Amino acid sequence: MSNVHIFGATGFIGTHLSSYLIKNGSNVVAQGIREGMPNLSLDTATVFINLIGKAHDHSGNSTKEDFYYANLELTKKVFRLFQSSKAHLFIQISSIAAVEEFQSTTPLGEDEKCRPDSWYGKSKREAEEWLLNQPIAEDKKVLILRPPMVYGPGDKGNLSVLYKFISKGYPYPLASFNNRRTFISINNFNYFIFKILTNTHSIKDGIYHIADDQSISTSEIISIIKRVSKKNIPNIALPSLLVKVIARIGDFIPIPLNSKRLKKMTGDFLVSNEKVKIALSISDLPDSTEKCLEETFDSMSCVIDRKTRI
Repeated sequence: MSNVHIFGATGFIGTHLSSYLIKNGSNVVAQGIREGMPNLSLDTATVFINLIGKAHDHSGNSTKEDFYYANLELTKKVFRLFQSSKAHLFIQISSIAAVEEFQSTTPLGEDEKCRPDSWYGKSKREAEEWLLNQPIAEDKKVLILRPPMVYGPGDKGNLSVLYKFISKGYPYPLASFNNRRTFISINNFNYFIFKILTNTHSIKDGIYHIADDQSISTSEIISIIKRVSKKNIPNIALPSLLVKVIARIGDFIPIPLNSKRLKKMTGDFLVSNEKVKIALSISDLPDSTEKCLEETFDSMSCVIDRKTRI
């Protein structure tokens, strides 16, 4: 049985992962970074999982220093604890944003040239580079996992915003764009971690992309939302050129749409999970993207229904 110490266990991913690993036989300890570390409980740790970090700030209030402190400096602290502990495996949860943040028409592999654009992506990439350059004992192993956007029940990110928009009866105005995007459900995220913990000997140190097996278009996501929310609203296919002009205006004037948001909503963003599946002898992931999106939106529907009754 693994004694898994999760740093950043109280967030969306951490709470789901902790519950999943406990159900599957691991002893999970939620850890924090504070003065006076290391904690005596670290003596029993066999695995460190670092989920501590700061994601995108859509409010625009965070500084460069905020991102680098959370994503780089705290990673250094956690790793130094790992080096001094008896644990044999360190799993760093990075992000596909360390490679690319907006668009990829071919599936991103681990050998892709890194070109992060934001402080978030750059700080995640610098944390990766720092980890890869650290000396490590022969009996220890470091894995860096790069997920794309993680979704699931309790998700309060972009999918939640999209669900609220469509479920209120507003038509989706960008139906003229055809795209494919790769995400990862929290179910499949947890499965990858479980397979790593049970097959540590078969996977080599290094960087791995973890993602769902399927990609999906924004229009297909809209269809799932309509099905779950029971809203039969027609889409609006505004001319793509007009939308791009509006987005360009949004680069200079504070309106909801700008060029970066448009790319994320309508551009292709494909991620390959082939390397990690080969390393772990995985043929197919347990859950499809469509099934997990239905579960995600169903949970959002239940939350809205409860608030309406109250």
